Amino acid sequence: MESKVNVLGNYEHEVEVTLSYDEIQNDIDEAYKKERKNIEMPGFRKGKVPISMLKKTYGEAIEYKASESIAQKKFWDVVDELKLQPVSMPQLTDIDFQRGEKLSFKVKYEVKPEIDVKDYKNIDVEKPIFKVKDEDIEREVTNLLKSQATFEETEKVADEKHRVTVDLQRLDEKGLPIVGQSQQDMLIDLSEPNINPAIWESVKEKKVGDEFQFDFIDEHYHGEELHREELKYSGTIKKIEKVVLPEVNEELLSKISRSKAKTLDEFKQQIRENYESYYSSQAENIVTNSLLTKVIEKNEFDVPPGYVETILNNLVDSERENAKRYKAPHFDEKAVREQLKPRAEWNAKWQIVMEAIAKKENIAVEDADLEKLAEEEAEKTGISKDKLVKYYKDSNRTLALLEEKVISFLKENAKINEVDAEERAKEKKG
Repeated sequence: MESKVNVLGNYEHEVEVTLSYDEIQNDIDEAYKKERKNIEMPGFRKGKVPISMLKKTYGEAIEYKASESIAQKKFWDVVDELKLQPVSMPQLTDIDFQRGEKLSFKVKYEVKPEIDVKDYKNIDVEKPIFKVKDEDIEREVTNLLKSQATFEETEKVADEKHRVTVDLQRLDEKGLPIVGQSQQDMLIDLSEPNINPAIWESVKEKKVGDEFQFDFIDEHYHGEELHREELKYSGTIKKIEKVVLPEVNEELLSKISRSKAKTLDEFKQQIRENYESYYSSQAENIVTNSLLTKVIEKNEFDVPPGYVETILNNLVDSERENAKRYKAPHFDEKAVREQLKPRAEWNAKWQIVMEAIAKKENIAVEDADLEKLAEEEAEKTGISKDKLVKYYKDSNRTLALLEEKVISFLKENAKINEVDAEERAKEKKG
């Protein structure tokens, strides 16, 4: 077999392959056996026609038909032999089959382009510092206690520690019902901190069967444009329940803290630590995303469209599986593809940039890295270290580890400035 790689562009390559007839003889023989199963001739049942007769009668057609599939198979043999790295679906662009003599073909494919990555050090990035507030802790305690609450039916909304079941009807500007905009048996928890004040004011002191009305201004953005809309509703109270929080004792605290707290102070400390861990993780994610985006912006290049398409197909497949898992009523693949396309392009660019940085900075995943990870996972899973190392290599886990190393390198070489998240949010608003 003779093979040659032609570089057609920054990310387009082509491989030329020539094989003698002897080199593809076994594949040709298999093609005759396959076609034989579906052919019958006078005097012979289907699948029983002698191969010699098939070659004489249909040989040219069978072999020419087989030549394309043989070319595709042999291409992947060349990929393994030459250690090529196609990143999208290859295309058979030319084929020349001369029966009894040779098979020649060309396949075009995409590769990740070689880029001279630059300006990835000393990048200024802000790290938002989120502060845990006492009111956050108290609100979480209340929410967790409410998850264990009981409800007692009553006739009157005496205070905010109640919930009501209502029928709601939206009204137009003249106070008339709008057809098709009503809700039955809507449950409203008046003890929720984000409840609209207009609702509470309209139902307080009301009884079962009473009617009420309320209106409020809804503000929302369409892009960067602020929209204001006045909404009016009328309703009827069908049921009133008092929210009864449970007694706070050691048994309850142990239950809702998963046996990690026995006192209220211990429970609050656990909640604080959970908040701090979450905020720390969010801050790191924001730094990472901001840093990687800036690195990509500083390195513009053409991305192989087929590579983007491959990543996009994987993203869409994942969303489709999620839709099935959560029993979504309709999966609009066209809309999902359009929505995910920018993400696929970003992922493709980052993958190319990431590998270029790793190459330039001599960052690599060593066997020692895989063994260290395997040791940690072996303790948790009970799976042997050797099996885990083999799994990591087979499942391309090394690429994920390489990405982690590159991101760590970028952070170590970035100028990360801590800022108060709340103050920064106020500045951006105005």
